Amino acid sequence: MLPKIIKVLAYLTSLLLLGMGLRWLIDPAGAAAELGMPLLEGLGRSTQIGDLTAFFVGGSCLALAGLIRNDAKLLYAPILLVGLAAVFRTLAWLLHDAALAPQIIPEIIMCAIFILAARQMSNRAG
Repeated sequence: MLPKIIKVLAYLTSLLLLGMGLRWLIDPAGAAAELGMPLLEGLGRSTQIGDLTAFFVGGSCLALAGLIRNDAKLLYAPILLVGLAAVFRTLAWLLHDAALAPQIIPEIIMCAIFILAARQMSNRAG
């Protein structure tokens, strides 16, 4: 039962990332506000929307591909992306007087889910 739950949670996490990325295309002002940032102007807005959409949609696509193909290696990319976001948020807090972002908690949970799913796939393959 537990392995099936992990896979379901991994799919839901992948869809959550996809939804977050698509929100940057559909409602960038709302997506920015949710993350505690203003929607920038001009070239900054292009970079903000483009980079954050790429982060979320790219991570989601790789996670979904890994889950569908049952390929643990494809889950390493979203683990790295989301995990580094948590690490760099912490470093921003420690080194640059940034607020400690509450988003770090869901990022750690997402990483844990993807790690468990990758481990489950690797155990079945080996």
